[in-house]
Amino acid sequence: MIETNFKTEELNFEKNGNGLIPAIIQDSTTLKVLMLGYMNREALEKSLAEEKVTFFSRTKNRLWTKGETSGNFLIPEKIFADCDSDTLLVMAKAMGPTCHTNSTSCFHTDDTEGFIRELEKIILQRKADAPEGSYTAKLFAKGVNKIAQKVGEEAVETVIEAVDGNDERLIYEASDLIYHLLVLLASKNMRIADLEKELHSRHK
Repeated sequence: MIETNFKTEELNFEKNGNGLIPAIIQDSTTLKVLMLGYMNREALEKSLAEEKVTFFSRTKNRLWTKGETSGNFLIPEKIFADCDSDTLLVMAKAMGPTCHTNSTSCFHTDDTEGFIRELEKIILQRKADAPEGSYTAKLFAKGVNKIAQKVGEEAVETVIEAVDGNDERLIYEASDLIYHLLVLLASKNMRIADLEKELHSRHK
């Protein structure tokens, strides 16, 4: 079920005089902006009904489902209208590169941007599936005490490298620390979003 905050009839498709409204596509996991397209009412309704992002192509002058040729579909999870009801934000799962240049984003932003959320998603999948041979699955099997111990060990190693002034090793150990912290949070059914809410509550 796609989450929305609008009724289709409330959207202002006529503001620009061509029956189209901009649709900003954002990766639902990494939050990276992937592309900008345009939808008319029919394209939006098809996107909602078939759960594949469909645009109105101004060059083809027809409805165009992203991925209909490449297979790199965009699966919408949330669609939000802005405050003026004339622009859409589509949060979608990308089934492959979004850009025709084979880049993740049409804006050619750094492909590593937002990976921490992708990592969280992988960790949660390991927790659910417990695949044989997975280090993450083994950690979950050992329980919260062992995971917490690993977080403590990685924190100490991170501090040591920071004090020693070894920047390359600091990044390496800090990455281990973040990974194990994500596993610890997942073991307690907590997410990066919970950290964001807490940090936001402290911000003045």
